[in-house]
Amino acid sequence: MTLDVVNVQNEKVGSVDLDEQVFGGHVNAALIWEAVVHEQAVARRGTHATKNRALVAGSGRKLWRQKGTGRARVGELRNPLWRKGGTVFGPQPRDYGYGLPRKMQRGALRAALRQKLRDDAVIVVDALALDEIKTKVAAAMLQTLGADGKTLILDVEPDEKLVRSTRNLAGVVCRASNRVSARDVMEADRVVASAAALERLQLALATRARARDKGAS
Repeated sequence: MTLDVVNVQNEKVGSVDLDEQVFGGHVNAALIWEAVVHEQAVARRGTHATKNRALVAGSGRKLWRQKGTGRARVGELRNPLWRKGGTVFGPQPRDYGYGLPRKMQRGALRAALRQKLRDDAVIVVDALALDEIKTKVAAAMLQTLGADGKTLILDVEPDEKLVRSTRNLAGVVCRASNRVSARDVMEADRVVASAAALERLQLALATRARARDKGAS
């Protein structure tokens, strides 16, 4: 499996060989789903909160005596049965994150990249860098490469000028190759990766895949 390598003018300058063990084979959609849901859960802030009867403003004085009035007994204004009273078992601040094995996360990333390769949505560029910090220049470069819409830019260490030039472009995200996730890949319509970043990803994912196959045998 090979992919063409182009420059920023979208001119072919070479090719890169892809490991069939990493980028070929079955796309595990269920594993991708697990990884995406996990990352979304970790990203939740969980700052929701409701006031219970201890937090609602109001007096704790008993409104009338317990017996002899003909009315239902009541303890205070803040009781949950009354309007503007406290909420019973309402949501409180919490952490929605949970653990997901690293092997599953790497497997999901492999599957996501396989899917993008099947969709012909991966563009390999020899080098991703800009001479100046200018959003217009970055937008023109992406348009020349055919990366319209949501785009994920991958590099070993993203160029600072490129990062600052693309941060105001809607749907464009820059990631280092060692920080990318399956969610980043699946949310993008196009993946623009440098040749170095793709090789680094291939090496890391292939090492884990071979170790897994060796253990299974």
